[in-house]
Amino acid sequence: MNQRPPRKRRPRRPVKYLLAGGSMLAIVGVLVDLRTVFQPPPDPDVCQEIVQSQSVLSRDELARLLNVSERDSKSTVREIVSEPYCTLPDVEIREGVTAKREAYPLAFDPQTWFVVLYEGEEYAGYSFVFQQ
Repeated sequence: MNQRPPRKRRPRRPVKYLLAGGSMLAIVGVLVDLRTVFQPPPDPDVCQEIVQSQSVLSRDELARLLNVSERDSKSTVREIVSEPYCTLPDVEIREGVTAKREAYPLAFDPQTWFVVLYEGEEYAGYSFVFQQ
């Protein structure tokens, strides 16, 4: 006759470990504000303040802005364009340095915005934002 080897019994987990684990989960639940966990981040490309509602960027102005060197002065950009359509929320491009952003809709494509970044009084670059 074939005999089966005796079954190994799994050790029982003591109730105290289950209580400890449950208590830890309860503590985490109390400490974590679930509203912030499940809340979507704010859209970084939504105007904070409309500065000049009629402001648009022409093809000529865009071409001139694309030739401005990074780290040039803010006044150099202002010589090409005046007030922006709106300001966008500040961003941190480099660690510890906050960049201000100004948006200019393109005259020939109003759904596309040219966004100028400034770090202090220096021109720090640009980006394009495509509105839906």
